[in-house]
Amino acid sequence: MKQETVVVIVGAGPAGIATSACLNLLSIPNVVLEREDCYASLWQKKAYDRLKLHLAKNFCQLPHMAFPLSAPTFVPKNMFVQYLQNYVYNFNVDPLYQRNVESAWYDRIAQKWVVTVKNMVLGLVEEYVGEFLVVATGENSQGFIPNVYGLDSFKGLVIHSSEYENGKKFGNKDVLVVGAGNSGMEIAYDLCNWGAQTSIVIRSPVHVLTKELVQLGMYILKYIPCIIVDKMVLMLSKLLYGDLGGYGIQRPFKGPFCLKKETGRSPVIDVGTISKIKSGDIQVMTTIKEIKGDHVKFANGRERQFDAIVFATGFRSTVRKWLKDDGGLFNEVGMPKHKSPNHWKGEDGLYCVGFASAGLFGISNDAQSIANDISRIVHGN
Repeated sequence: MKQETVVVIVGAGPAGIATSACLNLLSIPNVVLEREDCYASLWQKKAYDRLKLHLAKNFCQLPHMAFPLSAPTFVPKNMFVQYLQNYVYNFNVDPLYQRNVESAWYDRIAQKWVVTVKNMVLGLVEEYVGEFLVVATGENSQGFIPNVYGLDSFKGLVIHSSEYENGKKFGNKDVLVVGAGNSGMEIAYDLCNWGAQTSIVIRSPVHVLTKELVQLGMYILKYIPCIIVDKMVLMLSKLLYGDLGGYGIQRPFKGPFCLKKETGRSPVIDVGTISKIKSGDIQVMTTIKEIKGDHVKFANGRERQFDAIVFATGFRSTVRKWLKDDGGLFNEVGMPKHKSPNHWKGEDGLYCVGFASAGLFGISNDAQSIANDISRIVHGN
């Protein structure tokens, strides 16, 4: 089967559906291809129960549709999924599901993108051809578990954070969380609340802020330079938490907002984990050296027995596996070579959305920029 359209979009997460919505409003035909059986599968199927959006709702809305006034400032997962459902319906976004993209290449003679897809339901190979290709698989395409010496010998349960729902089945078990980003810290807190004997590996320096401090910082960034905002927010954070170095948590040299801008690394928004660490209910561990059976050895010489390990070690881009002709848009790990705001456009009608390390706010900006750029080219204005 071969289908021609103007724009082919790969991925039906928030990035893909936002781009499709913007194109639909401009009456530009497009096809959205999704390997899972639903849109926003990461949110619908792979997000833990207690998850809330870590930023205020006005920083998390997709183009052309605000959250309801009745929605809380920090929207919970289920309410966000409902918002996405309304979004897809209101803007007539209609993805094709269980389509696994095997390759995409640019036909220079026809000046069109050719996308080869495996229909997972029918077992057939399909081909989609478009003048433009939008890579919307994003930074969080595939869960990443690092190589740890001896991990294959571990006798207990090993899961990625995308498989974690809640701590109900972990009560009274010894659980190690690896990774101290927002997911790792929140999962550790949830496990502790369910009665698990919880430990967390914190390898790298990390900023810990409250959601109110992040909201304040993002607001005043509109008016005050980043370096001054960082100094203000860090002063308030130190007043709230004190020196966390004695608990195994070091602060990065650069401030939280400058660090986010330069590297894409977000500060940790504390949901109560720090108080659990201070009370000793959650133990902070150093880097894992090796695993032997159900025993984990750490770099500082400590050794502990665990029943389960949850890897909150992030995600990786998969674009390099199927995109054969990117014109230099992506680097070797499948991320844009150019930093924001010059990251979203490549050559020959190639675009990417959801790669700015700027969350839903970045997705919204990129989707509108891409749709407007395509419209300008299509309509010659």
